[in-house]
Parts: sequence; structure tokens; C-alpha cells
Amino acid sequence: MGMMDRDRIDQIIDHHEGKASELIQILLEIQKENRWLPKEVLDRISQRLQVPLNRIRHIVTFYKAFSSVPRGRHEIHVCMGTACHVRGAPRVLDAVQDLTGIKPGETDIDLRFTLETVNCLGCCALGPVIEVDGTHHGKVAPAEIGNVLKKYQ
Repeated sequence: MGMMDRDRIDQIIDHHEGKASELIQILLEIQKENRWLPKEVLDRISQRLQVPLNRIRHIVTFYKAFSSVPRGRHEIHVCMGTACHVRGAPRVLDAVQDLTGIKPGETDIDLRFTLETVNCLGCCALGPVIEVDGTHHGKVAPAEIGNVLKKYQ
């Protein structure tokens, strides 16, 4: 079952007393631990909570917090907001893509990085900004990206 075994899934469900009203909490906990929600996991939740699979799928697709494809151990967000854009964010994004070999929305084969672009990270004065696992790296030059990403194994 991917990285997460059935016992662990059942444990999380039992912790929420198998209540259908706790569906989103259960999904969030599994996503946090497993980093994505494979089909087998959704099947198991559907079975245990007696919630139709298509309803669960709808929730997983609707909320940005959930992923139905594998995600990397580290999430890279490159800000493409106006302030970052004019300060060279497109070149920063190019550098990230060259170094990781992935485009926005993708995860590398080693499940090390998942790359996303965002419209604003709320620290416009520091543009261009990339965020890795919630840590902001401001005023980054394309040449510095390698050093930033080296820290994340």
C-alpha cells in the first residue's frame, strides 16, 4: 500500500472513531504522514467510513492540501507575484527547473522535490522569493539556487 500500511490507516480512522464527519481530518492526517493519498488508501477509507469513493475523490481533488499523486519530501514554492516577477522570478524558476529537472506541478523521480509556483508569498520586499518547506529564501539570484537546494536531502 505505498509507504503506509493498512494498520496505520486503520489506526488513524479508529482514532477518529470511524466517523464520516471526521473524513477531512482523517485525510489530512494521512496526507501529512504519507505526503499523498494513493487509491488503495482512499478505498480503505471509503470502506471503513461507509462514504462513497467518488465523494472522497471529489474532496481530494477540491482541496489544494491534498494530493493524489506522490509528492516530494520537500515542497518548493517559487513566487511569481508581480513584485517577484519584475525582480527576476522567471529566471529563478528556470534555475530551479534546471537543477531539479521538474516543472511546476511535478515531483522528481527520487521523491525529493515537488515544485509549485504561487502568486504571492506575502513578502514582496524580499523578491524574488522561493519557499522550501515553509522557509522563505528572499532576494535569491538564479546562481544561488543550487546552494539553497543542497540543504534539503
